[in-house]
Order: sequence, then structure tokens, then C-alpha cells
Amino acid sequence: MPPVPAPRTPEESPASVGSVDFGRATWTWRRLGTAFLIDRRTVLVCCALLAAVLALGALTLATGSRSLTPGQVLTALTDPDSDPRARLVVVTWRLPRLLLAVLCGAALAVSGAIFQSLTRNPLGSPDVIGFSSGSYAGASVVLLLLGTADYLAVAAGALLGGTATAFLVYLLAYRGGLQPFRLIIVGIAVGAGLGSLTSMLLLSVNAQQAMLAASWGAGSLSGLGFDQLRPAAMVFAALLLCTLWVARPLAHLEMGDDTALALGIRTQRTRLAATVVGVALTALVTAAVGPIAFVALAAPQIAQRLTRAATTLRIVPVALTGALVLVAADFTAQRIELPVGVVTVSVGGLYLAWLLARQYAARR
Repeated sequence: MPPVPAPRTPEESPASVGSVDFGRATWTWRRLGTAFLIDRRTVLVCCALLAAVLALGALTLATGSRSLTPGQVLTALTDPDSDPRARLVVVTWRLPRLLLAVLCGAALAVSGAIFQSLTRNPLGSPDVIGFSSGSYAGASVVLLLLGTADYLAVAAGALLGGTATAFLVYLLAYRGGLQPFRLIIVGIAVGAGLGSLTSMLLLSVNAQQAMLAASWGAGSLSGLGFDQLRPAAMVFAALLLCTLWVARPLAHLEMGDDTALALGIRTQRTRLAATVVGVALTALVTAAVGPIAFVALAAPQIAQRLTRAATTLRIVPVALTGALVLVAADFTAQRIELPVGVVTVSVGGLYLAWLLARQYAARR
């Protein structure tokens, strides 16, 4: 007869602690009779990403055509009566560019996470499925045909172009249901057509207009200031609230329509709302700085791998990852004197090739 194990002492018994093994280390936050589980890895990753953004931001403010010490940067940021030349460089020139890089990177990353969650595919970003091309085409119509560079007008054109493109892609991809892979293929085709339309517009105007639109179309943060930052920040704050509203239903949709319906989620309404929010985030960036590719594709996947989360739609780590990616790309772009969009396309193209190869190998 096998020996009977000795009973556990109260100190050794898991039941005595009242804990449940959720598979991931968590912290419990209790306030006003409500308890929240906070994933430890996610918190640590967010802190590391925030520290990296701050460190790279400080380096961006201190270096350039005129180098400054950390003390000079700090004094210029905090003391209005400090050296006027240092304040001009730091506060007027470099700070709004840095903040726009943070904002645009976060907006693109959250937009990419929304569409990757909708399609349940890492290729489902607005760059790949044509929504960015639609926003670019809409903004180009305002710039070239209407002849205005007003931020609100360009933003409205980008939003209308992106929304119309999303509607067209969904209409063409819907065949008794919406298959993610079909949506991506149709989006690539529609995006290519819109790219040709934009090129035709560039060829139909005079050389000065074409050069202005082409330089804007490369995606650049140069020459931007607080006049562009303030409206972009207000729109982003409103869209972020909308993202928080659609995030939970989208997480249920990732488990399948049947499960979502059983949980009381209105699937089509959720998809429509998420699409509008995602397109609006892309249009926000397109109107402010021009089209910047591949941040929306790569940042959600990087954040998911860092946090080891089951879903891409973790808003805080995704936004911080996007901010870090674009700040790093703009830091590089300033050193090699190229638009930041050229840097993201160069690096993002390699990432897309690797992702496509990985997708193909997984299907074999």
C-alpha cells in the first residue's frame, strides 16, 4: 500500500492564501469594493517603453545641427528667461516635432491594432489593406484640386478618402461573410488603384504644386510646430476615447462571431464603429504629416511579442511601441537628412517581406 502523503500545513496550502493561478503573474488593485487584475509583464513592458521614449526624446532635443547639454535642454524647457537661442532650438523647433512623432506613432499603432484585431491577421493594417492610400488620395484631392493646405480641410479629405476606401474594400470583399484573407487581398488591389490615381493627379497639375504634394506625400515631420500639434492632439484624445469604447467588443469578436453574439455583441455595428475609428486615426496622421507607412503594421506585433498577450489590442503598450518606433525613425531621418516616411518604408518593407514569408510557411 503506497504511503499516504502528509497533509499540507496552512502555510503550504494554496487555498489558505485564497489565490487563483491565472497563468500569468498579476497584481491585484482594490478600490471602493472593486478589484482589478493588472498583468505584471504588461506594466513592466510599458514602463520600459516609456523610459525608452523619454531617453530617446531627450537625445533628440539635445542633438542636431546645434548640440546642447542635458542641463541646457532642461533649462530651456523650464525657464522662460533662459538663453533665447537655446529656447528657440529646443522649444520652438525640436519639441513640437518630437511630440508630433510621439502622437503620430501612437495613433498609427492603435489604428493598426484595431484593423489587425478586426481581420485577425498580422497583415491587416491600414497600410496593407489600402485605407492609408485612401486617406492619402483624399488629402491629395484637397491639396491639388481644391488648392488649399488648411489642416481641417486636408483632415476632412483624408477622413472621407479613407472611409470611402474602407467601404469599397468591405463591399468588394464581402461574399456571404467577411474572410480576413480576402479582405487583405482586395485591400491591396484597391490601394494599388488609388496609388495610380494619386500619381495621375500629380501629373495633371503644375510642377510647383506637384513638388509640394510629393514632398508632403513622402511623410515628414520637418517644419511642423505647435499650430499643427494642438488640433492633432485634441482629435487624437477624442479618438482614443472612442478606441477605449470599441476595444472590449473587438476582443470578443476575436473569439468568433458566434461567441460575440452569445455575449450580446452587435458584430456588424462593432465592425463599423471600429473601422471608422481606425480610419480616423490614420487620417489624423495623414493630414498632419503626410502618409507614414509600416508603423501601423509593425508596432502592434512588436507590442504583442513584448507583452506576450493573446490579443494585439492592448492600447497602452501598443501606443507606446508606436511612439518609440516613430521617434526612433525620425531621429534616424534627421541624421541622414531624409523624410521620416522614407525611413519607415525602408525598414518596414523588410519587415513586411519577413512577415509574408512567415505567413506562407505557416500555411504549408
